[in-house]
Amino acid sequence: MGKTDIVTKNYMRGSDIFADAFNFLIYNGEARIQSQSLQERDATELAVLFSNDSVKNETEVQQKYRDVLKRAVIMQNKEATYLLLGIENQTDIHYAMPVRNMIYDALQYGKQVSDIAAENRKTGKKRSGGEYLSGFYKEDKLTPVITLVIHFGTELWDGPESLHEMLRVNDKKILNYIPDYRIHLIDLARLTKEQLELFQTSLREVLGCIKYAKDKERLKEYITENTRMYMENAAAQVIKVITNTPITISEEEEIDVCQAVD
Repeated sequence: MGKTDIVTKNYMRGSDIFADAFNFLIYNGEARIQSQSLQERDATELAVLFSNDSVKNETEVQQKYRDVLKRAVIMQNKEATYLLLGIENQTDIHYAMPVRNMIYDALQYGKQVSDIAAENRKTGKKRSGGEYLSGFYKEDKLTPVITLVIHFGTELWDGPESLHEMLRVNDKKILNYIPDYRIHLIDLARLTKEQLELFQTSLREVLGCIKYAKDKERLKEYITENTRMYMENAAAQVIKVITNTPITISEEEEIDVCQAVD
């Protein structure tokens, strides 16, 4: 794992930063997802593949690792909505991102089905044939999964944002029978000044600094004129590593980035 992967993963794991990203995506910046409602989950997704060789009767286990996965509770009309929220950090453009995220989400749903089936079998209740075979009962429900991609690179994301964009077919009649899968993307190169203002945490300044990284004068202006450049160590690390800005990182929990640059 490269240094940029480590610092971005460490930064986005922070519950306040994580919540801010999804509030931007889903609620246009409104603080509906509270950081205290988030619970970190195991980011390992497992797939158990059975061998076609009935003699060997072997199984193959494949592992996929998300960057960050958290469980969220959102109150709507006095009712709790439970979600699983995952973030994938990209400094480089991944040209197969729709398939990659689709696999993550499918494995997570498969894991939920397996876990529910395991619990159901413990009850020993009599069930119909279909319920008995699958272990998943008619009244069982899954927790929705939303995966967000944050592109920390300075280049405009020019990769596909849906499965259909990756297919060798343009016939709409055929595409109607192929379920599409779209990624949810925060591409900082596309963010307007107004959109940056919707972020409530240091994520605003981190994305802003990276956005202007190729224009030294604009970056200097953004840092020196921004009154919110006093931020947590993890945020300053992301800015330093991705933009190569000469920030002096101390052992303090919070750093005045403007002063550190000076």
